[in-house]
Amino acid sequence: MGQTITQVDAFTNTPFAGNPAAVCLLPTAEDERWMQNVAQEMNLSETAFLVRQDDGFNLRWFTPTVEVPLCGHATLASAHVLWSEGHLSANEVARFYTKSGVLIAKLQGEWIELDFPVNHSQVTIAPPELNAALGVPYKSVLQNSLGYLVELESEDLVRQIQPNFQLLKTLPVSDVIVTSITHSDANYDFISRFFAPGVGINEDPVTGAAHCCLAAFWRDRLHKDEFLAYQASSRGGVVKVRYTGGDRVFLGGQAVTVMRGELITA
Repeated sequence: MGQTITQVDAFTNTPFAGNPAAVCLLPTAEDERWMQNVAQEMNLSETAFLVRQDDGFNLRWFTPTVEVPLCGHATLASAHVLWSEGHLSANEVARFYTKSGVLIAKLQGEWIELDFPVNHSQVTIAPPELNAALGVPYKSVLQNSLGYLVELESEDLVRQIQPNFQLLKTLPVSDVIVTSITHSDANYDFISRFFAPGVGINEDPVTGAAHCCLAAFWRDRLHKDEFLAYQASSRGGVVKVRYTGGDRVFLGGQAVTVMRGELITA
């Protein structure tokens, strides 16, 4: 019997929206080359690999080209698989051991809440190449461990921006979050998009790790602790954000299984 692979759309309750991730619950650990090959074959923004251990699961994430230290939507997808396929009961906490430390997920009705490390940003001077690559006016530029965080003048610019990805890839920091407060839709506090050509993803549909940066950024500006955010990619997705200060941020999302298959060759 081969290895089961489940494909989940994360940060949405609608199939074919949100951010798709593949989830492999492995009986034993596999080597990095094998996991990278599977991720390349799946050709999604992330493929998650889980191995059960005493009180949780070891979790690693791979894009089609590299392993990454943190991924929100593939963690959400992994937690969804554990509960929906009966590996955990609804009242059990999903505990993940990762390169970013221990991550916790809890099932709360139709939503899953992730406990992630916050990622603070510092104001920086944008290189001229970043301005050229984005091609739109901005209000401020900050930098964090994920990349640049750029506040644009309006939500229309966030929706309409078409970066020059080849130029972005030439920068020392090539991954960029763009964001703006919302005015047209009172349901959302802010919107964003995330471009990550540095890890082989021109635009990520919905990005949990980006909201670990956006939480502190918008708390400082909007003076509130809870937000409903929309990532305005072509697929779109919704993220609940709760940040009260300190070093942890809570991200809420929904997820839906769209496909289940079997890898029949190693």
